[in-house]
Amino acid sequence: MNERGIPSNLLQRMLDRIERTGNRLPHPVPLFALLALIVAIVSALLSQLGMTVAPPGGGAPVAIENLLSGEGIRYIFGSLVDNFMNFAPLGVVLATMIGIGMAERTGLISVLLRGFILSIPKSLITFGLVFAGILSSVAADAGYVVLPPLGAMIFLALGRHPIAGLAAAFAGVSAGYSANLLLSAVDVNLGQLTIEAAGTIDPTYADAMNLAMNYYFIIVSTFFLAVVGTLVSQFVVEPRLGDYRNDEQGGHDRPSTAITAEEKRGMKWAGIALLVTIALLALLVVPPGAPLRGEGGGIVRSPFMDSLAVVLMIVFFVPGLVYGIVIGAIKNDRDVAENLSQTMASMGMFIALAFTAGQFVAWFAESNLGVFMAVYGAQALQAISLGGAPLLILFVLIVGFVNLFIGSASAKWAILAPVFVPIMMQLGYSPELTQMAYRVADSSTNIITPLMPYFALIIAYAQRYDEDIRIGSLISIMLPFSLAFLVFWTLLLIVWMTLGLPLGPGAGIVYGG
Repeated sequence: MNERGIPSNLLQRMLDRIERTGNRLPHPVPLFALLALIVAIVSALLSQLGMTVAPPGGGAPVAIENLLSGEGIRYIFGSLVDNFMNFAPLGVVLATMIGIGMAERTGLISVLLRGFILSIPKSLITFGLVFAGILSSVAADAGYVVLPPLGAMIFLALGRHPIAGLAAAFAGVSAGYSANLLLSAVDVNLGQLTIEAAGTIDPTYADAMNLAMNYYFIIVSTFFLAVVGTLVSQFVVEPRLGDYRNDEQGGHDRPSTAITAEEKRGMKWAGIALLVTIALLALLVVPPGAPLRGEGGGIVRSPFMDSLAVVLMIVFFVPGLVYGIVIGAIKNDRDVAENLSQTMASMGMFIALAFTAGQFVAWFAESNLGVFMAVYGAQALQAISLGGAPLLILFVLIVGFVNLFIGSASAKWAILAPVFVPIMMQLGYSPELTQMAYRVADSSTNIITPLMPYFALIIAYAQRYDEDIRIGSLISIMLPFSLAFLVFWTLLLIVWMTLGLPLGPGAGIVYGG
């Protein structure tokens, strides 16, 4: 043990090995280019073997398409731009970020998070930190930047260990990333990939899916994880950290967390703008015969559900704009354009990722490798009689492990969805269930991988209160949160699956195609 009482030898060696291995992986952008190249080479090799497979649902046998043949090369060159433009998440994510970026850059999301934390009783402060962290996934950057240091400062002011406050907030922001009371860019991004993967097996089923496919489950998960995180913090993490020595408190920069009168005024008008926006949107959905209702007056299968990305953009953009105008952050149309420009600039890496990922996804589908992997993968799982809860647990463990090395949720799902969504459909499980299992695993292990982009930032925050904090010590602090979220969130999903409850509007557990 080190002087902080944290076992470090075996843990540190394990973490160092994970870090070294993860650092050898290419960045996600060239990684997808490499995967696309591998798909082309494998398609060429397997096509020479003359392998065929009966497609799901019957029909003529399907053969592997050789992407390195003359016809395949013509396809590669002729579809390169289209594969980029047609990459499912590209347009919807960029559109959604127009609204979220406005609310984030004007400071509305930040002040809402601070206001929530400062308004709750001291006895609920831990619950409030975790809960606010989970909600912050609508704008992940704001959550990482605002809540962990705010949690540390609040705990310090209450005479509690500041690292415990930082850890509780970090657990909510990162390990609870896929839960929320609101739909966010996470639902849009992953949902598009899931729908596209489901379409390789059953296009009719995929056409009926919607981006709110996990909404009911993530609402319940928000409160569930906030309770789990609170219990872990109060009964495991905080007692283990012990008392924080008063002589270490001096010299810390402790900026005021109070909300100014100007910010309060901005929140008031942003709230009014939000209510007006929701009322106007409701007029397009609620009345009989409203333009965004579906056939027969339905809402679950309707233009409204198909255009959730646009709805999210408007709901965030209008209050964010009003808030910025009231507090003086936006003075004219040029400021609006500048905010939008900065938001799009921050999405540069995602756009680059979309180009190479778009090629991988398209080539994978064109080669028919997905059909082969779905059929043979389902047969392998059926041969070992793995289904139900054991199958779900195995999938969660696989994703949780992969997440230690590839941090981007969309990057991993772009790789895994074309493989696992069809396999699970072959075994009778819905794409919506597969996506939710992925989200559980992906979120839970975020806080224990040094390769997570914000991990270094959290260490920097923690070192303001304990200069001996390193990678191993931070992961040892966060490991109880990660394990508890992974275990209990998976159990919640298993119970949900057993009861046959819908995961979201029109999103069941069973696939009956």
